[in-house]
Amino acid sequence: MTGTFTTRPEIRGSFGVVASTHWIASAVGFGILERGGNAFDAAVAAGFTLQVVEPHLNGPGGEVPAIVWEAGAARARVLCGQGSAPAGATIEHYRAEGLELIPGSGLLATVIPGAFDAWMLMLRDLGTMPLREVMAPAIHYARHGHPLLPRAAETIAGVADLFREHWPTSAETWLIRGEVPAPHANFANPVLADTWERLLAEAEAVSGREAQIERARDAFYRGFVAEAIDRYLREAEVWDVSGAPRKGVLRGEDMARWQARWEAPLWLDHAGWRVMKTGPWGQGPALLQALGMLAHTGVAEMDPQGPDFIHTVIEAIKLAMADREAYYGDPDFFDVPVETLLSEDYLRERAALIGAAASREERPGRVAGLEHLAEAAVARAARQAAVANTGGAGAGEPTMAHLAPREGDTVHLDVIDAAGNMVSATPSGGWLQSSPVIPGLGFALNSRAQMFWLEEGLPSSLRPGARPRTTLTPSLALGPEGQRLAFGTPGGDQQDQWQLIFLLRHLHHEPDMQAVIDAPLFHSMHFVSSFWPRRARPGWMMIEERAGEEVLKALAARGHALEVAGPWSVGRLTAAARDAGGGLRAAATPRLMQAYAVGR
Repeated sequence: MTGTFTTRPEIRGSFGVVASTHWIASAVGFGILERGGNAFDAAVAAGFTLQVVEPHLNGPGGEVPAIVWEAGAARARVLCGQGSAPAGATIEHYRAEGLELIPGSGLLATVIPGAFDAWMLMLRDLGTMPLREVMAPAIHYARHGHPLLPRAAETIAGVADLFREHWPTSAETWLIRGEVPAPHANFANPVLADTWERLLAEAEAVSGREAQIERARDAFYRGFVAEAIDRYLREAEVWDVSGAPRKGVLRGEDMARWQARWEAPLWLDHAGWRVMKTGPWGQGPALLQALGMLAHTGVAEMDPQGPDFIHTVIEAIKLAMADREAYYGDPDFFDVPVETLLSEDYLRERAALIGAAASREERPGRVAGLEHLAEAAVARAARQAAVANTGGAGAGEPTMAHLAPREGDTVHLDVIDAAGNMVSATPSGGWLQSSPVIPGLGFALNSRAQMFWLEEGLPSSLRPGARPRTTLTPSLALGPEGQRLAFGTPGGDQQDQWQLIFLLRHLHHEPDMQAVIDAPLFHSMHFVSSFWPRRARPGWMMIEERAGEEVLKALAARGHALEVAGPWSVGRLTAAARDAGGGLRAAATPRLMQAYAVGR
């Protein structure tokens, strides 16, 4: 791939770099670096800004996992901002509602909002700036407006009738005098700006940076924000994608008991690099499993855009995702066999299953004592393969622009400062189309509970206090000579697939990250989706038509069922790197024409 044409240059410098899925957030983050903030300050400012400028992709009621590199301590840590299920979220309660799956939208789909506390924890422990300074850009764009993305306008148009008929609080926020806002129109959310200003006023009633951050956490989780959420959810009964009005179970006391937290990352060594991911409460270990399998396939010597490479990667992904379905869940509630799943012997055995033809079977590995989970996963996959491709408000998370605009998605950001501090974060949830706006707050709640199963005894069964097995999955990799790499992407179940392809192509073939990001992408749709209605499509994969007719024919000949996507419609990767000598680089996808990398 060396020498491949790119849509834009790879950004290079030594002062700092920021890459995110929206140019305004990238500029905001870099502005924080310019004013003397570090990577953690910049990430928090960019994260709050993304909630405003990409409201169809994330919001204050959502969640965020991050992986950070602390240069001074020379360590990596995972920040878990994934909220857990409320006390009232029991299988018995949801079954009594007549449900077999948790809806993909509405109030029953909600878990505790995690993003705010996670950003506060990052700012308190690792940042340097006052709370007001990092929140000021987001408040400005909420108060005075920003050019509304065409995709956001399309999303609002797709659910405008729902808002008018069933979610009047959302109609007040997202419609302008009852009408859908035009693409690129200046769009403001003054109620959200008022919420943040009130929160800052309460925080600034005490002195000291850390004390103010703690007061802000209290205001959100134990103060007026939690009270507004509690008050609304105790009374509201709103329509969701299941086709009926339902009440939620989240309460203020659930929020009061919850906090974001730091964790150690999981990791796997590949080609001299240590690749780090979240625990099995996210899908991140699936990327590590796939890497470990592919180390036994000769994938490094294959043409990175050829049919052998694509076929081999797709088959490894199928095997990794089968294990995800069988064994992943919140390790606080289930002893996930991570050591076995990431062991050399196990991954070698799994790699041996990759054959010359595309598999259409669900093939989780057999872990001693947990064989029943593998059998249950096979049965679920067969059942979900028969599910119709049902649509609906907030139902699922789209791959890209070729899917329905009413569905939710995600954002991503990567930041590195001059000292070498790094952040890779993947905020999501709280989409404008996922749940009605909470009166007086200007934002909606998340729909992450849809990733639980309403079946007893599974690692991902619905349990009060458990984290849903999320798809959100930032990445950090440490090179053999002191290099550092932060990367990620929106895209639900596709996130670790696109990141895997990026990493393989970058480490083995192409040093220019922009060239790798610009190259044609693909992903599997073979396994059970994480999003309502949890559909599986055995043997199917999606691939950009830019892969070329010969490649498409070769893949079809191997038994892959192909859904050919438009030429620039799959994947939204961003990445930032620090070279061994301290040089910084960054890159961002041209797809959707909104992500940008900035730096100097």
